Amino acid sequence: MVSLTTDYGLTDGFVAVCHGVIARLAPAMRIIDVTHLVPPGDVRRGAAVLAQTVPHLPAGVHVAVVDPGVGTPRRGVALGTPEGFLVGPDNGLLLDAAVALGGVTDAVELTNPRWLAPRVSATFHGRDVFAPVAARLALGAPLGEAGPPVDPATLVRLPDPLVRRRPDGFVAEVLTVDHFGNVQLAAPADLLAPLPARLLVQAAPDDRPEHAAPDDRPEHATPDDRPAQAAAGGGGREVAAVHGRTFGDAPVGALVAHVDSAGRVALSVNGGHAAELLGAIPGTLLRVRVIA
Repeated sequence: MVSLTTDYGLTDGFVAVCHGVIARLAPAMRIIDVTHLVPPGDVRRGAAVLAQTVPHLPAGVHVAVVDPGVGTPRRGVALGTPEGFLVGPDNGLLLDAAVALGGVTDAVELTNPRWLAPRVSATFHGRDVFAPVAARLALGAPLGEAGPPVDPATLVRLPDPLVRRRPDGFVAEVLTVDHFGNVQLAAPADLLAPLPARLLVQAAPDDRPEHAAPDDRPEHATPDDRPAQAAAGGGGREVAAVHGRTFGDAPVGALVAHVDSAGRVALSVNGGHAAELLGAIPGTLLRVRVIA
């Protein structure tokens, strides 16, 4: 089995080409499309979708391509885990999924020309590098033949999302916003569990160094892949929320704080769009607190 997670969209032929490369090398291989609608270049969103999906797929090879650095010196890698392989760019996209599959046991850089397309494009490594490598791994070829070993400690990691416990609740970064407008926070379920039935949710000031004003940033600080507008929000209006178990625990049109299917705190509107209500995007900080 090979799975594909990309930001390629559905209006061009990029996804079909990757399917075709795999099918040419491994005609009987089953391919599962996770999504091809990751926002373009949004590595953090791609990483979250991948990590929350792969534990529920059959053991196999998981290809992920959200790769704004394609063609630059960034490495292409394949990672071995107890539950299968991950193939993609070394830009932080794969590591959360590797953890979800039991951790990285082996890693290689994809440099063996016999495993790649005869001509590797500078802009389409999904076709020319990652798809052919995935097909060969799925057919049982040894990982070590794909290229030289990589020390797992040198793999690129995304910054940890911010979560802060507060006496009256917590502050957490928005991790993802799904198709329905549900806002998934980086906060684990145990931060919500002790809070009462009535809560308030509000955008929190963002004091992370990478979101400081340019003149206030330390010289070594560099932006990560979070959208620039994620720095917005610093004490907007408060929205009342019900602490519930599912969407229907709040009245229609009202906000509910609950634990989602991935075990994280989420904010949803019963019959509505929580991200629009809260003005939240991935990277926004939200404060969830009890009503004083």
